[in-house]
Amino acid sequence: MAGTSAIHIQRKTILDTIRHTDQGEWKVLVLDGGSRKLIDGVVREDDILELNVTSSSAGLLFLVSADIEYGTDIENIEDKRPMNKEMDAVYLLSPLPHIVDCVMADFERRRYRRTFIVAICVSLGEYPAIRYHSPRNPSHEASVLCSHLARFVQTQLDQYAKYNTDFPPPSTRPRGLLVITDRSLDLFAPLLHEFTYQAMVHDLLPLTEGDKICYRSGISQGQPGKDQEISEKDNIWVKYRHLHMKDLLDELVKDFNAFKAQNPQFADSDTPATINSIKDMLAGLPKFQEGKEAYSLHLSMTQDAMNVFQETRLADVASVEQSLATGLDEDYKKPKNMADQVVRLLDDDAIQFPDRLRLIIQYLLYRDGLLPTDTQKLLTHARLPAQDSEVIHNLELLGAHVTRQLKDSRPAAQYQFGKKEAQVPVDESGLSRFDPALKVVLEELSRGTLDQKTFPFTKPHLDAADGLMGQENVSQASLRSAKPTWARTRPSTSEPRQRILVFMAGGATYSESRACYEASSSLNKDIFLATSHMLTPSLYLRQVGDLSVDRRRLDLPTDRPKPRAPDHLFEKEMPPPPPKSPAQVESRSQPPLAGMQNLRVNDSSTPSRPANGQMSQASMSHNAKLSKGKDKEGEKKKKHHFFSSKK
Repeated sequence: MAGTSAIHIQRKTILDTIRHTDQGEWKVLVLDGGSRKLIDGVVREDDILELNVTSSSAGLLFLVSADIEYGTDIENIEDKRPMNKEMDAVYLLSPLPHIVDCVMADFERRRYRRTFIVAICVSLGEYPAIRYHSPRNPSHEASVLCSHLARFVQTQLDQYAKYNTDFPPPSTRPRGLLVITDRSLDLFAPLLHEFTYQAMVHDLLPLTEGDKICYRSGISQGQPGKDQEISEKDNIWVKYRHLHMKDLLDELVKDFNAFKAQNPQFADSDTPATINSIKDMLAGLPKFQEGKEAYSLHLSMTQDAMNVFQETRLADVASVEQSLATGLDEDYKKPKNMADQVVRLLDDDAIQFPDRLRLIIQYLLYRDGLLPTDTQKLLTHARLPAQDSEVIHNLELLGAHVTRQLKDSRPAAQYQFGKKEAQVPVDESGLSRFDPALKVVLEELSRGTLDQKTFPFTKPHLDAADGLMGQENVSQASLRSAKPTWARTRPSTSEPRQRILVFMAGGATYSESRACYEASSSLNKDIFLATSHMLTPSLYLRQVGDLSVDRRRLDLPTDRPKPRAPDHLFEKEMPPPPPKSPAQVESRSQPPLAGMQNLRVNDSSTPSRPANGQMSQASMSHNAKLSKGKDKEGEKKKKHHFFSSKK
């Protein structure tokens, strides 16, 4: 993304806070499970180790890379930890009730000398104006979700600013804007086939997704395969993930050839190897091997995704999808015979069953509802299981009109966002005509034309003037600066860019992630997308289907027993042992005279006896061994003439 990313800001905030707590002194870093994952994603091992972070035991360097292991060297706030009242601690924690209890237990016991807490939620230093999505003519109960979220966030920010007079920090940056929306904003985006690299890979390939995202490459070539991680540390992935697939293969091949040219020592050559060339080759081998594996991974993923694209006739599917989603055909005119086109694809054996369900849902959204009998005919025609009808029915909970009556006079669906006027297509194939609604919202927001009824302010009497960026006859003065910076159409490149934060409740799509990336560049803003989770089409369909499942079967995090702070954090510290008396110390320093009285110095072969004149069997055995050993030693000494000399 042009400008700054949220990962870079989080990394800088964490490192700066650790650095500035007490320069030059050793510190302890205290994390929990959630914040440790954050550290894994944004901070490198060497960055932390350079900041005098240590462990509270044995002076060990205490934060290690996630690529190695955390092991026992990490200070986990829920673990048993020794008291360390001579060292400062930096807490980086998740805002959870039981974690707060753990912190209070540490404070009560004064576990560390001084404490510093990093608040990621205000790490951007923004006190933004807040706007939220309010759907027109809503028919679903969840239509108030964005309103509740927006007012909750506004209250929390106001409370924070009330008790932290240095927030927000002084800055010449224009005041930021927080846009809160949910999945009802755009029901098409999670269903369409998107052909940029990141979206296509997550949609078509069998990725392993958890704490890490991995792909097993080499299987398509008949090899055993190897799991390789896809992450922000992968420069190739970060560079090309938003690129359209039709351009990606050429770019990858071009870059790989340049990579080989930069490492000529590894290229096949008829020139005899010399000592120096071998040394150069060995020195560059790890970096070359790492780069070679990275290019191999992405070339493999690209080829595998294109194979799926061709085998499942996604070009034909996507052409129909684009007309359904935009309401326009490839010539940007009203499409014709859409029902026939959909049915023809449902009859095609090459079309996968999940793609058939996605087509039916998009046709239903395009028609703004169907007769129940027509929906059932389409499901039967597509040979889809009966439970898929639950997915369609549950779309009503997101604001969709699923059914309509025979004589329903309701007008056709209005394309509030995403519809384009006739223009020269950027994509010659016509498979990328659709823009997510979020991109249109960002563009209208930048121009100051975003409808205030659809996206009202939480504080319209205070924030409306600042939130209508670029609109004429409205004051553009920032709350932090007297200069009207927002009205400038061409701000200086040296000036800090305004930040727009977008929160998408219910999950965001990779096409929406791309839209934020592109809008950030074209609008000269720093746009950050936050969401509860990233959606793929398969995950979206499964979650919509779960909306009618018995709640007890879903194992929702909110229904699980609330975690508690461990009891050991509240246990009183054991008192130190009492100091030893002088008599005890003196008795320890005296030699064992009583035992020495029984020893006979002149006759080493005679064992010492206890006071009663008896000798235990163990003592007899022990002394017998001593006597036998000394006899052998004497014989050995005689043999080597240790006590005699030859003349």
